Amino acid sequence: MALNLNKLVDKAYEGKSLKELAAAPPSALEGLTTKHDEVLAGLGIKTVADLGKWKYAERAAAIAALADFES
Repeated sequence: MALNLNKLVDKAYEGKSLKELAAAPPSALEGLTTKHDEVLAGLGIKTVADLGKWKYAERAAAIAALADFES
């Protein structure tokens, strides 16, 4: 089954493979610009994969996912 990620990425990256998207700059994601690339590069984040594996993004995602289960 093919995934349609077109609503998640900039028009220039529509139809690209997951490997291509992972290697792309963060601005490949819908809503981010080359200015975001510059800021994120200062944090050592140069690709979509880097952003997804950034420890602070992982921690924030875990907290957000688990918060719904807190009583």
